[in-house]
Amino acid sequence: MRYQLAIFDMDGTILNTLQDLTNSLNAALQLSGYPQHTLEEVRFFVGNGIRKLIERGVPAGTPVAQIDKVHQDFTEHYRVHCADTTQPYAGIPELLQQLRNAGCKTAVVSNKADYAVQELCKQYFDGMFDFAVGERKNILKKPAPDAVNEVLQQLQTDHSQAVYIGDSDVDYATAKNAGVDCILVEWGFRDRAFLESLGATVFAKKPEDILDIVE
Repeated sequence: MRYQLAIFDMDGTILNTLQDLTNSLNAALQLSGYPQHTLEEVRFFVGNGIRKLIERGVPAGTPVAQIDKVHQDFTEHYRVHCADTTQPYAGIPELLQQLRNAGCKTAVVSNKADYAVQELCKQYFDGMFDFAVGERKNILKKPAPDAVNEVLQQLQTDHSQAVYIGDSDVDYATAKNAGVDCILVEWGFRDRAFLESLGATVFAKKPEDILDIVE
C-alpha cells in the first residue's frame, strides 16, 4: 500500500454529526435567551473545537463569563445527545474494514471534545481504529500538528507513510503543518471549490476513492 496509516477527521468525514451539534448548541443558547441557528449556519461554525463553536454561536459582544455558561450547558447537553441523529456516512464502515484488511492502520484526530470522540468511536466503529484523540486540555487543537504527531508516535509510523483525511480548511492546514499527505472528501461540511481555492488537489467523491488513493 502507498500508506501504512490513514488518519481521519471525525465531523464531516466519517460521521455526519451536524444535526446533533446544532441541537446541542441551540439548547444551550436557549437557556441563556440567545437566538438559535439553522443547520447551515452551524455548518460553518464547526471545525475549530467546541469553544470556537460556542463563540461563533453566541451574539457578538457576549461577555466571557456568559460564553463559559453556554459552553458548560452545551457540554452537558451534548454528553447525553451526541448520538441522537449522528450516523456514519454511507460506505465509511466498509472502507475502514477494507483498509484494515489490507494492513493499513487507522486513527482519528478530531477537534471534537475527547469524551465525544471516544464515545462515538465505540458506538459506531468499535475496534476499527488503532488510536483516536479529540480535544483535550493543554493540547493544541488542529490545525496545530500536535495530535497528528501523537498518533504517529503511538503507532510508530513515519510522516511519509501516513495520510490525513478530512473535509475542511482546518484539516488541509493540519496535514500541511504535520508534514503528511492529505485527502479531502466532498461529502463533508465544506465544498470542493472552497477547498481548491486553498490549494488542495486530492479529493474523494465517495469513500471507495480513498481506498484507491491509499492503495
